[in-house]
Amino acid sequence: MPEAETVLDPSVSCEDLVKVFRSATGETHALRGIGLEVHPGVLTVVAGPSGSGKSSLLTMLGGRDRPSAGRLSVLGNDVGAASNRQLRALRRERIGFVPQRSSESVFPHLRAVDQVRQMAAWRGSADHAFEALSAVGLEHRADHRPSAMSGGEQQRLAVALALAGSPALIVADEPTAELDHANADVVVDALLAAAAAGAAVVISSHDERIMHRADRLLRLRHGVLSSETTRRDTTGVIDATGRLQLPPAVLDLFPSRRVIVEIGADGVRLRAPEAES
Repeated sequence: MPEAETVLDPSVSCEDLVKVFRSATGETHALRGIGLEVHPGVLTVVAGPSGSGKSSLLTMLGGRDRPSAGRLSVLGNDVGAASNRQLRALRRERIGFVPQRSSESVFPHLRAVDQVRQMAAWRGSADHAFEALSAVGLEHRADHRPSAMSGGEQQRLAVALALAGSPALIVADEPTAELDHANADVVVDALLAAAAAGAAVVISSHDERIMHRADRLLRLRHGVLSSETTRRDTTGVIDATGRLQLPPAVLDLFPSRRVIVEIGADGVRLRAPEAES
């Protein structure tokens, strides 16, 4: 008999994840009951329009914020219940994170090579600084500080810092936003290589070229997960309350936002009401 395929435990698991931001003018619901898993060895792209909740989701997956409600487990740690000290150790030792503003993750007073060496040391890894810089095409800038680099070079340095020391989870918020096509391809190649080596990699992007290279594409809309696309198919998403999120192209077939559900021996069929047919 053929050997059963090994299924690895998820690096990230969340259930009914909610994020609410409160201000003097009221509440903003950035995420509304997200449920998903992220597995090792897979590069996942999160896509969606501005305001869909991408950055809020990635910030929490990277252990940098806590959910308002729901359950979030990152590398075996309950983010909602962990102490601040535990989360700091988790972020430093096991998670590579690229913020949307790459300047927030680089050290302005250190040369690029010294920054990568420091990050690898925090993660208990041997010094492979030049390999991390080379992976993003920055080996020739190893002796430069961020002030001597362009915005795109700083963004690639932020990616190199996330890769240093081979963390178990890499989360990157728009890591190619400031890059031309050639350098964006270099960065995506490096992230795909990290996934192939066993890391769980999650990035957000608006770039269709990058979406097509992902192992998995998650689309957010209005703070909910609307569809999931793998190399095999695209599926809608049913949340814990039974609400079905349809891919945008399918949703357009139901302008009244009403659907007739027919259950038969061969499965479940959705069709528009007669007036829309």
